[in-house]
Amino acid sequence: MTTLKSKLQEDLTAAIRERDELRSSTLRLTLAAITTEEVSGKSARELSDDEVQKVITREAKKRREAAEAFAKGGRAEQAEREKAEGEVLAVYLPKQLSDDELKQIVEQAVAEAKAAGAEGPRAMGQVMKIVNPKVAGQAEGGRVAAVVKQFLAG
Repeated sequence: MTTLKSKLQEDLTAAIRERDELRSSTLRLTLAAITTEEVSGKSARELSDDEVQKVITREAKKRREAAEAFAKGGRAEQAEREKAEGEVLAVYLPKQLSDDELKQIVEQAVAEAKAAGAEGPRAMGQVMKIVNPKVAGQAEGGRVAAVVKQFLAG
């Protein structure tokens, strides 16, 4: 069984061979972030695939935020680069939920929370507790929170 980390390493080697600068630099940075995570803490350890996935998710989020910042700052070229790096990383992440799928999950969670007696803005925490495990890795926290707020406000 290949681990996610070794898959990244194999893809990096392939990207270098193919002289794919974008993929090789993105994967190199991501593997560096994984290594940093492995040596942080009391003792060095190998990350599980889930932990590696969290690192990739964090790296992808950084790219998305940087792309937005560059776009706002009128630096389209850098924004495109960050977006492209984010797309390289998206390949290694679970498929993201569509807006409709996310709304459906949130709607059920809001109904569950209401049944448990939580309503209005105060129900936010309870609804998030129900939603988060269901969407783990498939939707970003900020996106989930925005949809939950929408439902609770309505």
